[in-house]
Amino acid sequence: MKKFIILCSLLTAVLGTAQVAIGKTSVTNSSVSLEFGNEDRGLVLPWVTSAASVTGAVDGTFIYDISDKKVKYRNNGSWVDLSVDATGAVNTTLQDTKTEQSGAKVAIGSNAATDTTPGILVLTDTNKAFVLPKVASPHLNIINPAAGMMAYDTVKRQIAVFNGTVWSFWKP
Repeated sequence: MKKFIILCSLLTAVLGTAQVAIGKTSVTNSSVSLEFGNEDRGLVLPWVTSAASVTGAVDGTFIYDISDKKVKYRNNGSWVDLSVDATGAVNTTLQDTKTEQSGAKVAIGSNAATDTTPGILVLTDTNKAFVLPKVASPHLNIINPAAGMMAYDTVKRQIAVFNGTVWSFWKP
């Protein structure tokens, strides 16, 4: 019961604020909605059984598709592969016996309480950015990365995506 109360308190606090810092005391500026500390950790995307099974996804949605072991994002109504390499691997035994909570959602932003965008973590502000965890050479410094992990490589200045086997790097 204690864990439930703590979780509810945390979710209430998150829903009540427009900016969130994780692993640090504050965000770097007022244009940031969600920002992570500078530890050697990445963000693990939601695992889905297949991109085709995701309903209501909007452009900008990120997932890890366990059917083909790839990180994907939604763009112009279609899923785009960010993994490139097709040798991904994932051990789903931790979640195989779990039942999905389809209503689970955390919204961060000024209109978080009323936002209806589907997703697990939804950033509702239209004038703020999300900052990925910043890691120097994540392929070298993140020990035992999870499938579907993303981070910003501060050395290469690229987005790093882990498909469960190898890292892929993306630069605009």
